[in-house]
Amino acid sequence: MGRKDASTARTPVDQYRKQIGKQDYKKTRPMLRATRLKAEAKKTALGVKVEIYLIAYTTFVYMLFLF
Repeated sequence: MGRKDASTARTPVDQYRKQIGKQDYKKTRPMLRATRLKAEAKKTALGVKVEIYLIAYTTFVYMLFLF
């Protein structure tokens, strides 16, 4: 019984803080997502570079053995 009364009686300051917190979360979420995507792109780009170098090196060594 006392629980219901306590949850409905919020101070205006608490309501304001909650509202501001929600707004800040909405602002930072796209920024965090962009940062995460950028980091993932760097990781995959490094993998592609390594694969290209490995293929080029293998081809070079193969050509040396043929001639």
